[in-house]
Amino acid sequence: MAQAEIGAEQRASRIPRASAAALLRRGRSLAWIALTLALTLLGLMAVTFVVGRVVPIDPVIAVVGERASQAVYDAARIEMGLDDPVVVQFARYVMDVLRGDLGMSVTTQRPVMEDLARVFPATLEMATLGILIGVTLGVPMGVVAAARQGTLVDQVIRVLGLAGYAIPAFWIGLVGLVVFYASLGWVGGPGRIDFFLDGMVEPVTGLLLVDSLLAGDMESFGSAFSHIVLPATILGFFSLAYISRMTRSFMLEQLGQEYIVTARAKGAPERVVVWRHAFKPIRVQLVTVVGLSYAALLEGSVMIETVFSWPGIGNYLTNALLNADMNAVLGATLLIGVVFIAINKLSDLLYLIIDPRARS
Repeated sequence: MAQAEIGAEQRASRIPRASAAALLRRGRSLAWIALTLALTLLGLMAVTFVVGRVVPIDPVIAVVGERASQAVYDAARIEMGLDDPVVVQFARYVMDVLRGDLGMSVTTQRPVMEDLARVFPATLEMATLGILIGVTLGVPMGVVAAARQGTLVDQVIRVLGLAGYAIPAFWIGLVGLVVFYASLGWVGGPGRIDFFLDGMVEPVTGLLLVDSLLAGDMESFGSAFSHIVLPATILGFFSLAYISRMTRSFMLEQLGQEYIVTARAKGAPERVVVWRHAFKPIRVQLVTVVGLSYAALLEGSVMIETVFSWPGIGNYLTNALLNADMNAVLGATLLIGVVFIAINKLSDLLYLIIDPRARS
């Protein structure tokens, strides 16, 4: 009896120690994540700072103009801090970024942070619809292509995937405008909304579809949807090509495993074999694929935004480059890098949700 009581006391004492050890491990893990995130952001700022110095564009000329006198040029250079040592300039740049100060845009004469807050939601809205289309269609297409390998269905899906890699974005955008807007009139034209409705919806989230619904303005919602559906579908097509191809590859690897042969030998229905046994293990891999595709849409939609006159970050970055607006270029580049980092960290969190084994 006494030994049983002693054993119970020892087990009870081990529980707090085990909980404390678990909390300590979790704290170390969070501290490591915070450190790696801070170092990654610092490296990103270092890259953008170096890019701003090696690009053959004089930021002083961009501000004062090519006809400014030497005295005006020298005064502006001193005022901008370009005469200070590089280390001092980088430290000042880091502090400004941490304060949310990305400088003034030469093109718009507004703070770059305000410009980015205005243009990024447009890209986010279009890219989000594009990735939803890509995932909704691309994943089932990849699964079906793998399950019916070598059939006509597989060949058609593979051709669509190759077309998504081969067809230039600007060409398919122009063709889409000519066919669906100019000829058939099924969708809205360039821009984000009809010009007579522009500014009618008060921006709350910056996402025009969401803001128009919140305001109960169905006319603006319909106009915004008609303008976004074509560019978002084109982005979704390019995303679909990548996602379906990778899904097919992952599924083919799983369908060749011994446990799939065993499941089929036991008489499991093909639908259960494909979707429950073969598809479940590839979900973690698909998280990475979808994350990379989404980040690519947020960063690489420059041609689509140019063709459709979409007021997003790609169009903003293009205009900044053409006008030698380095503050805007570096600010947009930094934002895109932060988006990539955020999506990678979100993917890591999804790993833990989808695959409990990763929590260890």
